[in-house]
Amino acid sequence: MLSATINRFAYGTLKPRSDRHISIHSMDIGKLVSMALEEAKPDGDSLDLVKAAIQKIAHDTDTGFDLFLHSNAPPGSGLGSSSAVVVTLVGLLARHVQLPLTDYDRAQLALTIERKDLGLKGGAQDQYATVFGGFNFIEFEGDRVVVNPLRVSTSIVNELEYNLLLCFTGSTRISDHIIDDQTTRFQASDRSTIDGLRMQKLLATEMKNALVQGQLTRFGELLDEAWTYKKMMSPRISNDHIDDLYKAAKECGALGGKVTGAGGGGYMLLYCPYDCRRKAEDALEALGAEVVPFQFEKQGSVIWSSEHD
Repeated sequence: MLSATINRFAYGTLKPRSDRHISIHSMDIGKLVSMALEEAKPDGDSLDLVKAAIQKIAHDTDTGFDLFLHSNAPPGSGLGSSSAVVVTLVGLLARHVQLPLTDYDRAQLALTIERKDLGLKGGAQDQYATVFGGFNFIEFEGDRVVVNPLRVSTSIVNELEYNLLLCFTGSTRISDHIIDDQTTRFQASDRSTIDGLRMQKLLATEMKNALVQGQLTRFGELLDEAWTYKKMMSPRISNDHIDDLYKAAKECGALGGKVTGAGGGGYMLLYCPYDCRRKAEDALEALGAEVVPFQFEKQGSVIWSSEHD
């Protein structure tokens, strides 16, 4: 899998207390709750991600804490925001209980909390991308994960940032039903789904090679090919609105693109050569999409301590 991180972040602050109580303040959902540490258990509400991380890592600590959380990428955007929040929590809580973790440990623990403890459906790429940061080619082989950092030159990064359009389609989505549909089709040996998955894997390697070699026109064309095969995996990945946005961008000169995440909504990433970028922006915004500026971010998850009076 080919991944890159951008300047959309999940922020968290943990302040130790002298008792065994905790408070959780989530800016994203506008919620502030307080409870005893032993009461922090998932119960089907909007703070289950936070409670599951606490239960996993800090349930038997002697001291409570105040948590403050904020993300500038909305849930359901396809930008990996939920996984970024869990990675942030893992880092904060592990530091609080003095649990030594490698980068691979943090990514795997975040993955376990989301996929096993909470049963949330999805892949494993977001957790590893968040922890490691930058451009990576990530190999998943059963229980073995290898993150290969890519050396992408500054000039290529600059060209990518100018030629790539990130646009919000106008709605977020819940990915579970899309993933369920893909899983059902795969288990039924649906030929279209299997072919789509196989080609996604092959194209990831081709795109990685095009990227590191600076063949960005080819990279844009491969994006288009990958989007065609991604849609084969489930008819729910795209919809009429997404198809209209993609068609409009292509008619303006875009070489290719894809929805981020599972699909069905959220954000689209489109490769538009410099001489058609503005025309594509206007066409997308005329259809109700919002073009969002971004930059690539080299650094992954970072944890630090700060002293305040």
